[in-house]
Amino acid sequence: MIFGKDIGIDLGTANVLIYLKGRGIVLREPSVVAVDKLTGRLLGVGLEAQKMLGRTPGNVIAIRPLKGGAISDYEMTERMLREFIRKVTSFSLLKPRLLISIPSGITEVEERAVIDAGYQSGARKVFLIEEPVAAAIGAGLDIAQPTGRMVIDIGGGTTDIAVISLSGVVESRSIKTAGDSFDEAIIKYVKKKHNILIGERTAEELKINLGCAYPGGRDGAAEVRGRCMLTGLPKVFTIQADEMLDAFEEVCESILDAVHTVLETTPPELVADIAANGITLTGGGSLLWGIDRLIEARTNIKTALADDVDACVAYGTGKSLAWLNDMQDGTVNLARKKQMR
Repeated sequence: MIFGKDIGIDLGTANVLIYLKGRGIVLREPSVVAVDKLTGRLLGVGLEAQKMLGRTPGNVIAIRPLKGGAISDYEMTERMLREFIRKVTSFSLLKPRLLISIPSGITEVEERAVIDAGYQSGARKVFLIEEPVAAAIGAGLDIAQPTGRMVIDIGGGTTDIAVISLSGVVESRSIKTAGDSFDEAIIKYVKKKHNILIGERTAEELKINLGCAYPGGRDGAAEVRGRCMLTGLPKVFTIQADEMLDAFEEVCESILDAVHTVLETTPPELVADIAANGITLTGGGSLLWGIDRLIEARTNIKTALADDVDACVAYGTGKSLAWLNDMQDGTVNLARKKQMR
């Protein structure tokens, strides 16, 4: 018997996606909150708040309340969730049940914060599901079979690498090196190489339009505006596509090291399955040109991007809503923890 609404939430560092049972993904907005420091009044969330990043007066702050896959500002996360849930649901006497995706490497304290934020945002019950499992389900992989599947979910704040078999995680690793790290690497590179300071939004645009992780993929250049660190004045300069390889080298190596670590600790039988089935990439960070080719070249395992990579976790979380009653009874190994309240 189902009571009230069931909602699946991909609570990402960069974006929040909400899946409403029976309707699919109904919200996809940035994880940003804008508030008035003096009054505490909420000025905007999501797209509305993102437009204010780096452009606010002294009394207004626009912040990302999640960092590295975990809640860094509990109150703002709770207010953001409450507002997003209000946007996608109509009034009901019964509070909704939430299934929220979490990184595989999250701590007990961080788990508790996510659960509490879910309850404070108006949920009747809160369940958790690990992001790699949700990503695999959303990518259409059959994880119930006794065969190894490897999923690499490159999100905004974390990269989750997991080997899944029989609906459970056999080996996994979560690192705080992901999409945002590529942006930071561009800012750091431009600052060091060109003595120019650029903002996060400019860095993200460069990553999308010019970024590459594998040699020989992209040509061209982009004209960039920033602030000269020597004069403090605005300056226009040109950056080449091949410079992105140098900028991303350290970040890519960190992800590759984590992939190798998971493969080294995976049972041989499952590694053989992965070699046959290939590696599946999900998450918005996997859209970086050539990241799939780089992983395939370094592991000698066929690597492919899933369909609609940045929504795989949300789709997987949404599909898993069908098993909420079983999760409550503890009979399905899809949630890392059962309901906590």
